[in-house]
Amino acid sequence: MGTSVFDSELLMNAWSTAEMRDVFNDRARMQAWLDVEAALALVQAELDIIPVEAAKEIAAKSNYDAIDLDLVLEHLRVTKHPLVPTVRALEHACEGGAGEYVHFGVTTQDIMDTALVLQLRSATEILRRDLKAIARDLMHLSEEHRNTPMMGRTLSLQAIPVTFGFKTAIWMSEIDRHLERLDEMEKRVFVGSIVGAVGTKASFGPKADQMEHAINERLGLGTPNISWQAARDRFYEFGSVMGGINATLNKIGNQLLLLAHNEFDEIAEPFGKGQVGSSTMPHKRNPAVTENSVTVSNTLKSNINMLSDITKHEHERDGAVWKMEWKILPEICLMLSVVLDNLKFVFSDLDVRKESMLANLNLLKGYALAERVMFALSDKMGKQTAHEEVYEAAMRGLESDILFRDALLANEAIRAAVSEKELDALLDPTTYVGAAPELTDNAVASVRSKGRI
Repeated sequence: MGTSVFDSELLMNAWSTAEMRDVFNDRARMQAWLDVEAALALVQAELDIIPVEAAKEIAAKSNYDAIDLDLVLEHLRVTKHPLVPTVRALEHACEGGAGEYVHFGVTTQDIMDTALVLQLRSATEILRRDLKAIARDLMHLSEEHRNTPMMGRTLSLQAIPVTFGFKTAIWMSEIDRHLERLDEMEKRVFVGSIVGAVGTKASFGPKADQMEHAINERLGLGTPNISWQAARDRFYEFGSVMGGINATLNKIGNQLLLLAHNEFDEIAEPFGKGQVGSSTMPHKRNPAVTENSVTVSNTLKSNINMLSDITKHEHERDGAVWKMEWKILPEICLMLSVVLDNLKFVFSDLDVRKESMLANLNLLKGYALAERVMFALSDKMGKQTAHEEVYEAAMRGLESDILFRDALLANEAIRAAVSEKELDALLDPTTYVGAAPELTDNAVASVRSKGRI
C-alpha cells in the first residue's frame, strides 16, 4: 500500500465523470450541431455553392454564445423538432442575409449524426485515458506482486495457489485488448454523414461527393462509401466495445468485493481518516467506491442490451429507432466514466494484504496441495494409482478433520513412497505457483511493448 492519504474530495469531484457530462450536456450537443453547420457552410463556399461572405458569417455565428436560447426554446415549443429551433436561431443570428444559406441542402439527420460522432470521439478520448491509467496501475501491481502467493479459486472454492501479480496481469492484458479495440473501431465509427434526405445526395448536385469529403476532413472524420442513415452498425459497434469494457470492469469490481470480504481480507480499497463506513456500525470500513463501480456497471448493462434495437431502421429513416441512440449512447459513456472514475481511485492505492493471503493458503490444512502430491507420487507409483491413494487419504482426512500431512502419512503406500521431509516441501503452498511469476513478466513485457498504456 502506498503512502498517499485518502482525500474525500476525490470521490465527490469525480473529474472524469464531470468531463463526460461536459461532452453530453445541452451546450455541448448544440455546439456540436453548430460545428457541423459551420463546416458545411465553409466548404460550400469553397465549392461556390453559397457566397463566401455568407459562409464566413454563418461560421462566425455558429457559436453557442451567439445563439438566442429563448428563441430556440420558443421554436422548440412550436415545432416539436430537435434541430430546427437551433437552425432558425442560427439564421436569426446571422446578419446581411447570410441566414438564408444556413443548413443549405442537408437534412436533420446529417447534422445530428455527424455531431453525435464528434461527441463520441471526445468521449472515447476520456475513456481511453482512464483505461490507460487503470492499466498502468495494474501493471505496477503485477510487477510488485509477481511473487506474492495467494489461493486461486475455481467454482468459488479454493483450488491451487497463484500469485496476486498473475491475477492483476490478466486484468491488465484484458484492458489492453480493449484499448486495441478502441483503436480499431475508430476508422469505422468516427465517420460523418452528409447525404441529404434519404442518403442519395440529391439536393447537392454534382459536387456532392467532393463536398462530403471536404466537410468530414474539416471535422477530422472519415467519409463512408455510402449512406449509413439506415445502417447503424457503426453505433452498434461503438456500444458493443463500450459494453465489453464495462463487462471487464464489472468482473474486476466484483472480484475486488469478494477479496475484500472479512473472511478473505486479501485486499482493501483506500480508506482515510474521517471516512465513515456505516452510520450505525462504527467499525465498518466498507468498500463503498468499489461497490459503486459495480452498481453503476450493472445498471449500464440495460443499455447494452438495447443496442441491437438501434439497427432495425424501417426503410431509409426510422425516427422511433433513431432517437433511442440519443439516450443509449450518451448514457453508456456517462455511466462508464463513473465506473472508471471509481476503479481509478481504488487501484491508485490498493491495500494488498499479503498476510491474509498467506493465511488463506493454509485454510484447508494442506488439502489444496493434493494435486501437487499426486503428481509427485505418480513418478513412483503411476498416475492413476497415485490419484487413488491420495484421494483415499484426502477423503479420510477430511472426514476426520485432520491435517492433510497427517492423513497422507497415515496411508501406508504414500508413506513408503515419500519421506516426511519431501512431503513437507510438497505441502508448502508458497512454492506451488507454477510459472505464475514468469507468465506475469511475459504479460507485462508484451503489453509494454505494444505501447498503448
